[in-house]
Amino acid sequence: MKMHWYYGTPMGWGGFAMMALTTVLFWGGLVALVVVLLRRHPHAPQIGSATRILEERLARGEIDTDEFERVRRTLDSR
Repeated sequence: MKMHWYYGTPMGWGGFAMMALTTVLFWGGLVALVVVLLRRHPHAPQIGSATRILEERLARGEIDTDEFERVRRTLDSR
């Protein structure tokens, strides 16, 4: 019976590098998927909804139409 004194893996350093790269890509893809799904959630706060908030304030009577138009023009100019 012949003994083999092999302490490494048959993959070598190239296999280790590919395994590490694959692991990073897997977890990065999983995190990206979660971020995309959370941003598309209907109850998540929408970025850039200043006009919608302004319209709600007008509907509740917190501001008048003159102030609404002034603030809307300011927002549109940005």
